[in-house]
Amino acid sequence: MEQFHEIGAEVAAVSTDSHHTHLAWIKTPRELGGLGHLNLPLVADVSKRISSTYGVLVEDEEDELYGAALRGLFIIDPAQVVRSVQINDEAVGRSVDETLRLVKAFQFADKNGEGCPANWKPGAASIVPDPIKSKAFFNAWSTEHPDSSITA
Repeated sequence: MEQFHEIGAEVAAVSTDSHHTHLAWIKTPRELGGLGHLNLPLVADVSKRISSTYGVLVEDEEDELYGAALRGLFIIDPAQVVRSVQINDEAVGRSVDETLRLVKAFQFADKNGEGCPANWKPGAASIVPDPIKSKAFFNAWSTEHPDSSITA
């Protein structure tokens, strides 16, 4: 989590498990399926209010996952605005590298007033919000990525 702290971002995990379960999970080594030493606050959402508020709680009584919380990832900026939402079912995790890339992209866009195309990384070209300059970006993008199905 150090790479998030280096860019001024905070990370917290929320689960519907109790703080007792969290403690056991932290005490279990990673090689045995636990978290091991994790420098990350774990929030116990046993009331499921946070999960419901953020839309990750399965509330359909007909769903076999009723009452469970799906895996959600939310990027919230310093003004408390939700900038990105990713919700997966329990079988699929999230990418730390992609989350870090997104946080850096939001920070860059906020600081520079420019857009970040798909797969943007620090130092890569960005989209200037100007009809002429953005046209130059898209022209260069399509030349550099002629067979790409990814659009900027």
